[in-house]
Amino acid sequence: MTYSRIGATDATRTRNRTPNSVSPFSGMCSVCLEGCTGTCEVGKSAIRGREVIYPSPFGKTTSASEKDYPVDFSHFNINGTAVGAQGIEADSDKAIFPAVKVETEIGAGDEKIKLRAPFVFAAQGSTNVAKQNWDGYASGAALAGVIVAVGENVCGMDPDLEVKNGRVLRSPDLEYRVKAFNDYYDGYGAIAIQANVEDTRLGVLEYALEKLGVQMVELKWGQGAKDIGGEVKLSTLERALQLKERGYIVLPDPTDPKVQEAFKQGAFEEFERHSRLGMVDEESFHARVQQLREAGAKFISLKTGAYRPADLARAVKYASDAKLDLLTVDGAGGGTGMSPWRMMNEWGIPTVYIESLLYQYLERLAAKGAYIPAVAIAGGFTLEDQVFKGLALGAPYVKLVALGRAPMTAAMVGKTVGEMIERGRVPKELQKYGEAMEQVFIGSVALKDRYGDEVKNLPASAVAVYTYVDRVVAGLQQFMAGARKFSLEYISRDDIFALTREAAEITGITYVMDVDQEEVDQILGS
Repeated sequence: MTYSRIGATDATRTRNRTPNSVSPFSGMCSVCLEGCTGTCEVGKSAIRGREVIYPSPFGKTTSASEKDYPVDFSHFNINGTAVGAQGIEADSDKAIFPAVKVETEIGAGDEKIKLRAPFVFAAQGSTNVAKQNWDGYASGAALAGVIVAVGENVCGMDPDLEVKNGRVLRSPDLEYRVKAFNDYYDGYGAIAIQANVEDTRLGVLEYALEKLGVQMVELKWGQGAKDIGGEVKLSTLERALQLKERGYIVLPDPTDPKVQEAFKQGAFEEFERHSRLGMVDEESFHARVQQLREAGAKFISLKTGAYRPADLARAVKYASDAKLDLLTVDGAGGGTGMSPWRMMNEWGIPTVYIESLLYQYLERLAAKGAYIPAVAIAGGFTLEDQVFKGLALGAPYVKLVALGRAPMTAAMVGKTVGEMIERGRVPKELQKYGEAMEQVFIGSVALKDRYGDEVKNLPASAVAVYTYVDRVVAGLQQFMAGARKFSLEYISRDDIFALTREAAEITGITYVMDVDQEEVDQILGS
């Protein structure tokens, strides 16, 4: 079986000349013909080189792996039962799915972050697609009552950044990002500011805590989409020089006169800005956590990526020892920015595998009586079935599921449809619902109870994100009701079963044909 699609992809705008005759191990056409202009990834790389590493068009897309991993969440199904109820009276008139409680809270101390649903919107940083859709992403998170994270490099990329002695004095872009959430914050959810190496050097988290009133910060070790720092593309020489001066790695070197001339002549159209690799050290990690607490952070999160198992163990141990409020673990395969395409497909531990290891490591710490932080699992989650399985696979430790591409897609669609409504050009397939925003977006009905006639002034993209979350919540409630789990804390690992022996072996989840064997014997007799 071939797991990778390695010859050509829409992500890099490449295709095989002979799509029905492709070598499964190289991805090239089985017969490479002299005279071909180079439509495949190898051929296009011969012309455009390193440009072909990244998905395109940059700034207008999010991307995710096309690799068909041997085990994913589709290899599990959800258990249901006809008996009893947990978290509610076992009464058919009371145990109905709208009664399922999906509210939760996290926090290591007495003060908690209250959430209307068990979701984190994964950090989106300095990419164009994040900035252009931030109103929907962050304001929608506030409307939905969930956590949203501002990703890395936002201050460093801010054209209007004010710096004094190498530290952030003011960042209008970060101010805007925080305000987009705070404008609709009503006591549920939170906005977190994430920091990488460059952010830390600039003092971004201290600025956010002291000047913007942010209460939650996130230390970033990595993510599931790539094994390197963040990157974006720059379309002007001026921006490339500006970011080079701010300390970023910019390729090719914009200070080189030969590079400047080649850019002016049109030999290439974009520079690449790269972030540095973080270097994890236990002593400095704990020192940094203490610094942030002294700076006023009420809640501290750690975000780690799909690194090797020893690094996952470090994340779990350090988060436990530091009594962090949240640990987010990201499985390989997803991406919301400009992650290198083949890296996104071929690097890192996929979500089901890394969550299984995560569960094992947390179990070992719990057995010793160690503090266990709230944990969020990330990596390709979009809809309610995956959310339920993600919570069950990591139960009782995984409290939240991190969503990235899905709410960003909701924001992008909402913005597009909202703009069409404003121009009086409602898409034909939506005209049956009406011509106004509050008619087209069904989530407006519930939001009108909160905002009255002001609902028509909410960003369409934010209403779209709220509406998407409401759908996922309803679906999650239905699955939970079917499992007779009427509150999140009752979800357990035996609420799912493995469809294959391999899935069972990897995760420790019971194989379908072995489920309930002891109870079956009691019912039927041995």
